[in-house]
Amino acid sequence: MSSLDVSLALADWSDLPDFKKELQEAFAIAVVEEFGDLPDGPIPSDEDLNEAINAPNAVALRILHEGRTVGGAVVTIDEDTHRNTLDLFFLKVGEQGHGLGLKAWLAIEARYPQTVTWQTHTPYFEKRNIHFYVNKCGFKIVAFFHAKHSDPSRRRPSDLPDDDGFLFEKVMR
Repeated sequence: MSSLDVSLALADWSDLPDFKKELQEAFAIAVVEEFGDLPDGPIPSDEDLNEAINAPNAVALRILHEGRTVGGAVVTIDEDTHRNTLDLFFLKVGEQGHGLGLKAWLAIEARYPQTVTWQTHTPYFEKRNIHFYVNKCGFKIVAFFHAKHSDPSRRRPSDLPDDDGFLFEKVMR
């Protein structure tokens, strides 16, 4: 598989219901593995997804492999500071484990070459994400949030039973 196999496209508004459903299905796997079942409703909630997708400077992207949709991402791009965030990132169920995630991340980096830093979050229990961001993509863990050290950017409680998680940062220059 060459790096040309993965590309990005802006998500179409008509595709957003499928985008959200696929993201929730992908996120559900780790939640069910860790907690045995989903809490009330999908993770992340429709409300959280709508907020992320419709946030100022947010860009919803589809990840394509040889023209076929295999995942998606939501990034927030700050054109002034070039300090950007990866808000949501997923591969559809069944698409993981083939190297597509790293190629998709590299395509995102290439799409926004002016980026000074990238930040993202992941739950404490999501070991695959921690490995991916640190060992594959070159992020560093810069904070650990938990009950006694809450995330100052969180506007409301998490949908997850365990709200512990990491903040990652990647300095590009």
